[in-house]
Amino acid sequence: MDMDDKTILHRISELVDEEHRLRSTAQAHESGTDDEARERLHALEESLDQCWDLLRRRRAAREAHGDPEAQGARPVSEVERYLQ
Repeated sequence: MDMDDKTILHRISELVDEEHRLRSTAQAHESGTDDEARERLHALEESLDQCWDLLRRRRAAREAHGDPEAQGARPVSEVERYLQ
């Protein structure tokens, strides 16, 4: 997943838009989200966490005079273990 900051931010925007659409659809139906929508929301949340992590690490590398291009996306399993 080689991306520059602008591409990462665009991807984040796309993911957030899809998340909002799914949540709006779920709210429109009083029964809530179905299993497929719940799974997709979970996948969106993981992808968002992964993108935000990559963007933060690229910015940190730049501030430390490192190479932001050397930063790659970490596996979801690693990103999801971070303490908030």
